[in-house]
Amino acid sequence: MNFQEIMQRIREVILWGTKKSKIKDKDIAEALDLDPQYYAVIKRRKKIPYLAISLFCKKHKVNMNWILLKEEPISLAIIS
Repeated sequence: MNFQEIMQRIREVILWGTKKSKIKDKDIAEALDLDPQYYAVIKRRKKIPYLAISLFCKKHKVNMNWILLKEEPISLAIIS
């Protein structure tokens, strides 16, 4: 799994629910409920925050397989 690809898909989800044109690392950290400094550390180490991503997916009703592996369906709302 590629850290950058995963964070890019999280950016996409954040963009769906906002009027911002650009999502910064600070926005991702906030969406994942992580401290921005901690996010900077895991980004540098390319460490994937699985628990934070799972909670993010549950909150936004996004399929975790899509975030992590780019497998369809994108939204849990499609199948529920």
